Amino acid sequence: MRFLFRILIFLLSIIAASAFLYAEKPTRAQAQSSSGSKRLATVDGVPITETQARMEGAKDLDALELQTLKAKAVAARNEHQILEEALDRIIEEKLLRAEAEKRGISKEDLLSMEVEQKVSEPTPAEIDAFYTENQQRIARPKEEAAPQISRYLKQQRERDIRESFFEKLEKEHRVERLQEPLRYDVNAAGRPSAGSASAPVLLVLFSDFQCPYCKRFSGTIKEVLKQYGPKVHLVFRQFPLTDIHANAQKAAEASLCADAQGHFWEMHDLLFQNQGNLRDQDLKDRASRLGLDVSAFNTCLDSGRYGGKIEEDIRAGSAAGVEGTPALFVNGRFLYGSRPYEEVAKVIDEELKTKK
Repeated sequence: MRFLFRILIFLLSIIAASAFLYAEKPTRAQAQSSSGSKRLATVDGVPITETQARMEGAKDLDALELQTLKAKAVAARNEHQILEEALDRIIEEKLLRAEAEKRGISKEDLLSMEVEQKVSEPTPAEIDAFYTENQQRIARPKEEAAPQISRYLKQQRERDIRESFFEKLEKEHRVERLQEPLRYDVNAAGRPSAGSASAPVLLVLFSDFQCPYCKRFSGTIKEVLKQYGPKVHLVFRQFPLTDIHANAQKAAEASLCADAQGHFWEMHDLLFQNQGNLRDQDLKDRASRLGLDVSAFNTCLDSGRYGGKIEEDIRAGSAAGVEGTPALFVNGRFLYGSRPYEEVAKVIDEELKTKK
């Protein structure tokens, strides 16, 4: 019996050793896959590996990766927005019910009294002013566009009155919102910046020097820096939309070549001043106008020295859901497009209040 037991132990030890050896040594297919040398095809007996295929499709694979990063960020943003809007509806319903009961009227009568009856029709002067300000985008005769402009202004006015009414109700009924804003980590060391690095509000701007909306928004950003001073810190990151702006990449590189000589913001302003002339020689002429070391600037621009840094910015922006420009992050909170100063200031004020 003891002899049989010893044989059993010996057999088990052999089985265990074999399992260990097979576990440590990967199969040939696993080794090929892990090393990137997995065969995908052969031509006249010569193998074509996965590594070769990936090298051939590198550009498309990079584009796919950026697309995937954007999709994940956009999905997270959409989910957060859906929850935020659902929460708003629940809060508004509770506030309406409570206020209507307090006044002894229906919710419909309350909304009519506090919102609908307070919305006035836009005047001809207001319609004219809106048309004049937005004529390039409307691209229709004023007489034809006037009814649509009137409806838009009235809807906007109703929205503002409704928001003010519910803000008042939230204060009276002690609403406490606990949902945190969605934030992205988009800060980066070594990027052009303005303002104190210790400011309570960090602004990270992704921009394109050939984008007309970015040019318009640059004025808004300047006003923000002027009004908030030491309370905000601005970081500029590149996001050239090369599919539609042929000169945006080189303009971005030019701004960083100027930054290497301590003149980023001066070049920034010159690039936006004349977006129609952003070819290589135009960029070099701007460097001369700024009194830069032209030889060093030209060498920098021609070499594409900062292409990698721009790619890093594009990847970071894509991971945060940036699909177009301008895109501003206020302490990580995403604001897309050329927003008016008032909208940006509102978010900054919220962040300053939170910091306090």
